[in-house]
Amino acid sequence: MAQKIRQADGILRDVLKPGDVVLPVDGERNILITSALPYCNNVPHLGNIIGSTLSADVFARYVSTRNRRTLYVCGTDEYGTATETQALKEGITPKELCDKYNALHVETYNWFQLSFDYFGRTSTPLHTEICQEIYLNLKKNSLLEKQTKEQTYCLGCEKFLADRFVEGTCPHCGADDARGDQCDTCAKTLDAIDLINPRCLINRAHKVVPRESAHMYVKLDTVQPRTEEWVKRSWKKGNWSPNAVINADGEIVDSRLKQGLRPSPVTRDLTWGVPVPVQEQDEDQSMKGKVLYVWFDAPIGYPSITANYTAEWKRWWFNQENVQLFQFMGKDNVYFHTIFWPSIQLGDSRPWTMLHHLSTTEYLNYEGGKFSKSKNRGVFGPAARETGIPVAVWRYYLISTRPETADAMFSWADCITANNNVLLNNFGNFVNRTLKFVSAVYEGIIPDSEDAPGPYPLDDSHDAEFFKEVNTLLQEYVNAMEYAKLRLGLQIVMAISARGNLYLQSSGLNKALLASDPKRCAQVVSRAVNLIYVLSALVHAFMPETSDGILAQLNAPARAVPAQLANDVLAGHAIGAPAHLFKTIDPKMADVWRAKFGGSENATAAAAPEQPSADATHVAPGMSKKKAAAAKKAADKAAAAAGSDAPKSPEVLAWEQKVAEQGQVVRELKSKPKSLEGDKEVAEAVEILKKLKLELAEYQKV
Repeated sequence: MAQKIRQADGILRDVLKPGDVVLPVDGERNILITSALPYCNNVPHLGNIIGSTLSADVFARYVSTRNRRTLYVCGTDEYGTATETQALKEGITPKELCDKYNALHVETYNWFQLSFDYFGRTSTPLHTEICQEIYLNLKKNSLLEKQTKEQTYCLGCEKFLADRFVEGTCPHCGADDARGDQCDTCAKTLDAIDLINPRCLINRAHKVVPRESAHMYVKLDTVQPRTEEWVKRSWKKGNWSPNAVINADGEIVDSRLKQGLRPSPVTRDLTWGVPVPVQEQDEDQSMKGKVLYVWFDAPIGYPSITANYTAEWKRWWFNQENVQLFQFMGKDNVYFHTIFWPSIQLGDSRPWTMLHHLSTTEYLNYEGGKFSKSKNRGVFGPAARETGIPVAVWRYYLISTRPETADAMFSWADCITANNNVLLNNFGNFVNRTLKFVSAVYEGIIPDSEDAPGPYPLDDSHDAEFFKEVNTLLQEYVNAMEYAKLRLGLQIVMAISARGNLYLQSSGLNKALLASDPKRCAQVVSRAVNLIYVLSALVHAFMPETSDGILAQLNAPARAVPAQLANDVLAGHAIGAPAHLFKTIDPKMADVWRAKFGGSENATAAAAPEQPSADATHVAPGMSKKKAAAAKKAADKAAAAAGSDAPKSPEVLAWEQKVAEQGQVVRELKSKPKSLEGDKEVAEAVEILKKLKLELAEYQKV
């Protein structure tokens, strides 16, 4: 029999064990979460991660702290021209390419602690089956029509070129690097035949000419009235992100809907993709050998990946009454998830679970520019762990910088500041100060505060204002997170921990308080510990590792997000060993990481002879002249203190950071009560410190 847990609403519900299949429960609010399927032709960078997968993970973890039945699925989008193009570049088959990059995606997401219930891929038999079934339903419902149109044909390759094999000048904005399906500069969808001066990306020396080819088109114009009605209804119920297809007044602003949808192609002249289902009895066999267009089959990846997770996938995807669908993506995917895919679902005529809430992001840029894999500029894939920055800090910084309403900029200096000033000095300080006091003064046992179990009284003579403020912030946290306002939710968590620090300060928690008013001291400690227990639940969505660390120090089980602060950790409870949740990062490491991840532009600059500027100040990417001058002054001062006029190398800066961290480890060990085992641990830590100092000295000689 399954274990049960009683929720805040008093209902007993099953607790799923690892490996159990998650299925919705009728009569309850079940949450289905998807993040945009990443292309399987490259490794994701930090902007891709915060734009969809990490954001969806944070929301999925939040929902789990509310004890709701939740399924989070994602996977690699493997068909289409992007895959064929990259496979040609790498000289391997599309299948080999997908196997390679799927593994890299999995490795990256595992390191970032993303909690997919299932991470799949679209190149599966079930995906083909479901795609073909939808195609045939559209055909049965008279929503497909054949059109013969001119397409780009490469005389050298002797084949029709799919959209992403063609590049040229955008007819709308004049950008010279528009692809055959979309212009990234003006974000308009295109037809490759409309490009000016089209070029074959397989071989630019080949001549590209227009040639006729027959394809099937879905009649979006026929479905449009139902699509518009659905958009208005769903937008209002789900509180979509503002950069969607409809404005705050409920007016449709998407230009394609306003101008009238046109039939859209659903087949392509490719080999790597879902074969177009051509039945033997069909009079027209012209679609044989063609595949379904990637923008038709990609959104079907959500249900097909779910089908690979469970044979009962339709309980999630044909269950509008009991399931709410939350989708996370970058702004460039909005049209396909709010107009195109819903139109396909409506045209299919089955009772699909359709979009409830849309959460989108703008772009995250890198140090004053853009992420660029070709220039190796920015942090891609699992490279984030090479910095030594803990995954919890990465997650915190990316979510705190989440570009929800405007483009945002990744900055190494800001990342380090977020760790040192917010996580360490605010959040970590509150937890560590409180628990170290319990350990040192009460021998790790929660003292008797004479508080009754349950919610604290709001008319308490000492802390009424404290309780009211915390409870207000808790409600604001829930309100933000229910609609996936993740950055705001994280800000509220940090505001609650800051309120905890203020509480300790205003209460005067120290040994003097214990001596003068032991009852009040016990009250302050107990109430602070219970706030830390609440924070363990609030921070779980954002930094699960940090949440686990708090629970270990509290020696307490995971909990749901409460409606209000209560006395849940009672007198007599023994806590675990206090420890620092975060460590200081040397601000000088920003220069080391800028150099490491600056890409080919930085490498070229480093190889070129130095040309002194008027103020002899080197301006790093994303750094103002004022900041650069200050950085140079600090570097010169540090170099002079070391007896050298030369700036420190990245290796010296990195080893100085390691020495500082190990020195902190030694100091913490020496502060613990003495024991034979403790003395041995200190000796081993000191030896490591000595070794690091010797290595540092060697680097300083170079």
